[in-house]
Amino acid sequence: MILKETYTLANGVAIPKLGLGTWFIPDEQAAEAVKVATALGYRHIDTAQAYGNEAGVGEGVCACGLPREQVFVTSKVAAEAKDYDSAARSIDESLAKMGLDYIDMMIIHSPQPWADFRGGDYAEGNRAAWCALEDAYAAGKVRAIGVSNFLPGDLENILSSCRIKPMVNQILLHISNTDRALLDYCKNRGILVEAYSPIAHGEALKNEQITAMAAKYGVSPAALCIRYVLELGTVALPKTADPAHMKENAAVDFPIDPADMETLMRLTPIESYGEFSCFPVFSGK
Repeated sequence: MILKETYTLANGVAIPKLGLGTWFIPDEQAAEAVKVATALGYRHIDTAQAYGNEAGVGEGVCACGLPREQVFVTSKVAAEAKDYDSAARSIDESLAKMGLDYIDMMIIHSPQPWADFRGGDYAEGNRAAWCALEDAYAAGKVRAIGVSNFLPGDLENILSSCRIKPMVNQILLHISNTDRALLDYCKNRGILVEAYSPIAHGEALKNEQITAMAAKYGVSPAALCIRYVLELGTVALPKTADPAHMKENAAVDFPIDPADMETLMRLTPIESYGEFSCFPVFSGK
């Protein structure tokens, strides 16, 4: 089963291939979502300071009945923390909110603050925030460190001076939105890619070509989308609080033919994400 499969990070830490994304799950519902997911076999939970649900996620992890070491927990330093002190303080705040002795992985949420996404130059701030992550790693507060939404230039900035290389880069990745150059860049540098919103914020479920391909395999469109990013060698992080969707999202133990993978990779990009079209949603734009 996919829920038992893992990748190995550059430092030797195992990370489950399929995780539960918790974006937009309210804090008061997060604990129950985590408990349901772990009861179904999920062992990887992804949250962030920006999601506002770290407390609920931590409560769910502590109350799920599993030994702490059996649940891989990721959180993200707020995109606005672009100096050492604020990043270091935020890591301690996440630990306190979640009620955990350590976080399995902590990553920088974005190379720019959301209000200036893909805007100004924050190279120095990212290096400072990375240094805070390195120190948290050395102190045993986190077991792995990485980044999110980083492009090659952003990664080069970190790699130019880091003591520890980023272990993951979490990016928007789904059928019709596959940055092969970025995937290859990360692979060549030993950085595991994680795919958030692998179902394209739900819009992939409305795509006729995707639904037709899913029918060919006898699976749901959501399962095809998740299998697609797994076939690319990435971590899949579909988000849901619905138990039925959690089960469906884990029913991905089937291969996709290479020719079909190429077809899916070349699909016309989805034009609109509906209510999520104003990316990044945290920017307030």
